[in-house]
Amino acid sequence: MPTRREADLDGDLGPAAPGERRRRWRRRSARVPAGYWEPLWSQGRRYRQLDDVETRLLAEHLGPGRGRPALDVGSGDGALARHLHHQLGYRTTGIDCSPCAIALAAARDTAPGPDPVWRCADITADDLTALPDVDYAIITCRLVYRWMDNKRAFVDRVRELLAPAWTFWGVTEIAGRRAETDPLQNLGITPAEAKTLIAGWSVVRTADLDVLRCYALRP
Repeated sequence: MPTRREADLDGDLGPAAPGERRRRWRRRSARVPAGYWEPLWSQGRRYRQLDDVETRLLAEHLGPGRGRPALDVGSGDGALARHLHHQLGYRTTGIDCSPCAIALAAARDTAPGPDPVWRCADITADDLTALPDVDYAIITCRLVYRWMDNKRAFVDRVRELLAPAWTFWGVTEIAGRRAETDPLQNLGITPAEAKTLIAGWSVVRTADLDVLRCYALRP
C-alpha cells in the first residue's frame, strides 16, 4: 500500500512536520466530546444495526478485500468492522472514542480466524500513527458524520488516511426524512453538510435507505 501523503491538514499552508499537523488539527476540530459517548455505551445504548440491503451495498461498492487494510471510524459495537473483516475479507481496524464500545466490539467478535484490531481513539483529536497501517484502502464511517461539529476538518482527516484511488464509505441520516413529530427528526444532515461531505471527490456515488443515505467517495 502506498505511503500516506504527507499533505498539510490546513491544505493551503504548505508542508508541516507531523507534530505541527497534529497541533493544527486539534485547533481546527471542534467535536462532540468523547465523554458524551462513554456513558451511553456503558448504560446499554445501542444503535441501528446493519441489514441485508446495507450489506449488499457494501459488497457492491467496496468489493472483496483480499487482505487490504480497512479502517472503521466510530466503530461502536463493531458490527461493520466485523463484516468488513470476516465477510468481505479486509484486514480491518475499528476505532472508537468510547472504551466501553471497544470492549463490547472485542467481546462480540467470536468468528474463527484472526480478529479485527480494536483501538480506543478519537479521529478528531488523537495521534493515529500507532494504528496498524499508514493508510487504508477503505475507510468507513457509519452514523458518525452528523456528530462532527467541524465536518470539513473531519473529511480532510479521512483524506489524509485514505490511500490514493480507494474508497471512503459514509452512511448518514438525511434531514427531512422523518415526520416533524418524530423525536429523532434532528439527526439528519442538512444539504449544506451533505455538500461538505462530497466536495472535492472525483467519484461520488450514493444509495438511499429509508432515512439514510450511503456515500461511496473516491479521490
